[in-house]
Amino acid sequence: MYPSPFHYYRAQSLPEASSLLAQLGEEARVLAGGQSLLPLMKLRLAAPAHLVDLNFVPGLANIQRQNGSVRFGALVRHAEIEESEIAQQVPILHDCAAGIADQQVRNRGTLGGSLAEADPSGDWGPVLLTLETTVHSVGPAGERAIPLGEFFVDAFTSSLKPAELVREIEVRVPSRASGGAYLAFKRAAPVYATASAAAQITLEGGACREARIVLGCVGLTAIRCAEAERALQGRPLTPQAIAAAAEAARAAAEPQSDSRGSSGYKRDLVAALVGRAIAAAAQRARGERVEVSHIYA
Repeated sequence: MYPSPFHYYRAQSLPEASSLLAQLGEEARVLAGGQSLLPLMKLRLAAPAHLVDLNFVPGLANIQRQNGSVRFGALVRHAEIEESEIAQQVPILHDCAAGIADQQVRNRGTLGGSLAEADPSGDWGPVLLTLETTVHSVGPAGERAIPLGEFFVDAFTSSLKPAELVREIEVRVPSRASGGAYLAFKRAAPVYATASAAAQITLEGGACREARIVLGCVGLTAIRCAEAERALQGRPLTPQAIAAAAEAARAAAEPQSDSRGSSGYKRDLVAALVGRAIAAAAQRARGERVEVSHIYA
């Protein structure tokens, strides 16, 4: 099926794109990677009257390390993050980028577009919430920095204001004693995960000094599990401590039964994924090289 007719605008800068969106109103949509929007348009489930294309705005596809942070332009593709030596210095970023859908989607989908979509089944939200992440945006009122913890408001709803656009995503590089891992359970590569878990662990003297554990696909937004984190902090990462964190994550999950499984099944998945993610993150925090990949069934 073909999309409904629309007007096309090729923006040359983010301020120009923001101005266009403000003028065109609610019937306008932004085109970044298009991996969410274009399929909906082809099915006529979305019919924007205007498309503002960001792909010709210079400087939005850079990956740079600067002042202890990795900075990703909004239009950096998932595949570029997967292949980036800079991004590979934070292994959980590579885990995420390498596991998104299939190669075709990774070649076109963008980090900024994925975050702005605020899809509760997306991969980047849980991963970046385990790290110190800031979204830099441009809008009619100028630029602002939004901590990622304040960015996701609800399912498919972010704190971006009308005509405001993501410019850059800044991720603080964790300390050398820190390691992270991301795992998702999927029926097949192109589909959304049934459940996912991200863990970032910092060690000190053989014990866990800090932990961040975030769940994906089992709530209206990604869920940070404070109780699971407390089960690890200040303790050696024994099998018993990891099991306690996994059970706390099971309790924190808020899944809905659907075609991918019952709520109880998803809670079981969450516990298993969290346990595996913590174990892999801890190994990486100790300096071990650990390969992590999604689980398919």
